[in-house]
Amino acid sequence: MNSLTYKNYIGSIEVSEEDNCLYGKVLNLPDNTLISYEGETIAELREDFHASVDEYLSLCEENGVEPQKCYSGSLNVRLTPAIHSRVAYLAKQTGVSINSFIRTAIEKQIAAML
Repeated sequence: MNSLTYKNYIGSIEVSEEDNCLYGKVLNLPDNTLISYEGETIAELREDFHASVDEYLSLCEENGVEPQKCYSGSLNVRLTPAIHSRVAYLAKQTGVSINSFIRTAIEKQIAAML
């Protein structure tokens, strides 16, 4: 998927053939929060994406409101007892926490898919 990332916000990249432009919106925000942007080139789209996120963050600060985030960074994963046990064993063998072991495994999987 084509996307933009800025200050931990992830934005889509869409094409409007009708309007002959690129556009997008910040993904995974609550329904009542919309941050959108557009441009005629990828550089313009990226610039407007950055400006839109910065403007949103400035408005939140001016109004004393906590900005909505795409993701908190906390994820609850359900595993079978057998996998949980194996992960705990391997984490201990490598001298890291279970969270660190799982985070590294996910990072490696993401890197392999990109």
